[in-house]
Amino acid sequence: MIYLDYAATTPLDAAVFEAMLPYLAPGGLHGNPASTHGPGFKARAAVERARQQVAALIGAEPGEIIWTSGATESNNLAIKGTLEFRGFPKNGKPVHIVTSKTEHKCVLDTCRHLETLGARVSYLKPDGQGRVTPEAVLAAITPDTALVSLMWVNNEIGAVNDIERLAPSLRERGVMLHVDAAQAAGKLAIDLQAVPVDLLSLSAHKLYGPKGVGALYVRRRPRARLAPQMHGGGHEQGMRSGTLSTHQVVGMGAACQRAAERLDADAAHCSGLRDALWARLRGIPGVLRNGPTGDSAGGERAAPHLLNLSFPGVEGEALRAALPGLAVSSGSACSSATAEPSYVLRALGRDDETANASLRFSFGRPTTMTEIGQAAATVIAQVAWLRALSPLPGSR
Repeated sequence: MIYLDYAATTPLDAAVFEAMLPYLAPGGLHGNPASTHGPGFKARAAVERARQQVAALIGAEPGEIIWTSGATESNNLAIKGTLEFRGFPKNGKPVHIVTSKTEHKCVLDTCRHLETLGARVSYLKPDGQGRVTPEAVLAAITPDTALVSLMWVNNEIGAVNDIERLAPSLRERGVMLHVDAAQAAGKLAIDLQAVPVDLLSLSAHKLYGPKGVGALYVRRRPRARLAPQMHGGGHEQGMRSGTLSTHQVVGMGAACQRAAERLDADAAHCSGLRDALWARLRGIPGVLRNGPTGDSAGGERAAPHLLNLSFPGVEGEALRAALPGLAVSSGSACSSATAEPSYVLRALGRDDETANASLRFSFGRPTTMTEIGQAAATVIAQVAWLRALSPLPGSR
């Protein structure tokens, strides 16, 4: 099996596994980080060291990192917490959120939930490359806008939004900015000392850390204020109650440290694989590349680890069934429970049949150029075979 689904999840890095072991092994360091005794102090020290490692990856202060169970919880806490701290919906005041049609489902579903409570949400359409421009965001701002929620890197097509240019403009207007950076951290350089983002979501398992742990960056100056969504012992500065899972937190810290050390090397490795696969597959008649091409001269920034292609004239389910030796996806793993074509690709203007006949390839540290060659040969052969059998338009 050739694994090309690193955007869905990554394997645990060996160094991360070793860092976690002392907090998992029988007889190991099992104290509760909130306890005021020796084992608790040791666990707390490990948690704070991990907080420093996460903060270092994104140019933050350790005290600005709040532990969560993953990016889904971080996104919920950021969006709901921002509005509830302002008194929504109890105070009855109008409130407006700006987001995009191509956000992760956990952002879209959170916004739709808030609409049922009376919030107004603007869902912006991306441009042809999948980007939501700063100009489009600023044009949607109203006097009631409390929050903009926009992903840094799209998880299906790798489009990179210009957060660096958008953030200062929102700061000038007094509008908070939340960024889902699950697909950006460890792939792009992030420096929150230079970019005035207020809230930023992270997930460990997208960068070779364990599943079940993530973080929310909450800016201290000027302070981003949130209402907690989980109540209990007042952990994590009162923003997220619950006993911390020390081994997972330690794993995320180690993963972020590795990501910081390998940032340039990982980006070069993955972009080389992406470009090599596209060079082989672009010869398939009618193949479409979804999202940016990575042409920096044209402003088409692309994440290094993602390539999304459509194969018109091929039925989507048949295509995926014809590739049993390739672990690839047709879109976000979090939307795999539905048979609907990708809403991200439909937002780019692809029709249902074309969107359904699409594959997302994503690359990681273990991926080899040999695997890329084998994957390309398999896709080329199977697309040709399926087109020969298919009655769909464009199959011949």
